[in-house]
Amino acid sequence: MKTRIDQVVVGTVIAAAALCIAPVAIAQGPPAAQPVMPPSLPMLHVVDLMTAPGASVLGAQWKTMEAKIIEREPIAAAQPGYTTAYDISPHAGEAGFDDAEWPVIAAEDLSVRRGGGYVSFIWYRVNLTIPERIGDFETTGRAAVLTALVDDYGEVWVNGQMVRRAGYPSPATIQGFNMPNRVVLSDDVQPGDEFQIAIFGINGPISVAPADTAGFREARLEFYP
Repeated sequence: MKTRIDQVVVGTVIAAAALCIAPVAIAQGPPAAQPVMPPSLPMLHVVDLMTAPGASVLGAQWKTMEAKIIEREPIAAAQPGYTTAYDISPHAGEAGFDDAEWPVIAAEDLSVRRGGGYVSFIWYRVNLTIPERIGDFETTGRAAVLTALVDDYGEVWVNGQMVRRAGYPSPATIQGFNMPNRVVLSDDVQPGDEFQIAIFGINGPISVAPADTAGFREARLEFYP
């Protein structure tokens, strides 16, 4: 009797194991763009985008506009009772966004505090073009990293995308209170490469609604091996 029970148990275990290792067809969607972590090596060269000479060498012209909180219809999946939703306007990180009517600001004025304080959002936009040389430094084949530190938080869009992945380090998203975003623009940059940058500055902590305003502490382009 015991032998028979043992045979049944062993058979059950084998069948369960077979089910675990049997191949299962899973529908695969297109691969998502993966966030790239910035290098920790010493940098080879840095361009300060908060100075006129630094902005000029990359053809950078900064523009800015306050973002507003607007009401809109809730999503279809919202529970009953939620009759209003909120959004940001404009969505200035999107590819092809027209900022032709936005005010131009000098690179040195990125540190100027903007917004009315409390819960406040400021967009900054700039286009960067990589030259062949910056002084004696040759850019070809280098890794180019944008470092942007907005007081208090920042989100960084590059060429219409804020690359992020749930549960994974994503440098373009909020990094922490007064912590820099370090976003890899390219790990093999070439002369003539163009990058459309949109930075969403956030006054925070949001739930505190502080009586101060937002502005840049750092904005630079770093080159690495």
